[in-house]
Amino acid sequence: MDMFSDTFCCLPLAHALNRKIIVLHGGLFSRDGVTLSDIKSIQRFCQPPKRGLMRDLLWSDPQDSPGRSESTRGEGIIFFGEDVTVIFERQQSRSHELKDKGYEINHNSKLITVFSAPNYCDRRHPYRMWIQWPIAD
Repeated sequence: MDMFSDTFCCLPLAHALNRKIIVLHGGLFSRDGVTLSDIKSIQRFCQPPKRGLMRDLLWSDPQDSPGRSESTRGEGIIFFGEDVTVIFERQQSRSHELKDKGYEINHNSKLITVFSAPNYCDRRHPYRMWIQWPIAD
């Protein structure tokens, strides 16, 4: 298990594609004004803290209602609404939340959740999803 955890700590939390799309492991933040520089400055090679940007990136989830609210999944985890997505002003792709069809589109198509783990929390998942964007320079 240590090797898995160590490997996970080496994976990126976010990636910008052609300066048009940002792909996040989880979701958006518990505060407005987060920049790509803020994300880049996160110390990645450690266990996730109980609060802060890394925790938000790993565990926050979309909600249908506006604003932010505390998640039922644990302390320091938030839900965020379409207004938070609009404030962030980029199309989002997420990958940490299990979806029955392997994906889900939220927030007026500004946020896409993709899930492709074949075995998650001892639950078999038949879908292997990815997104392909045709992006012109």
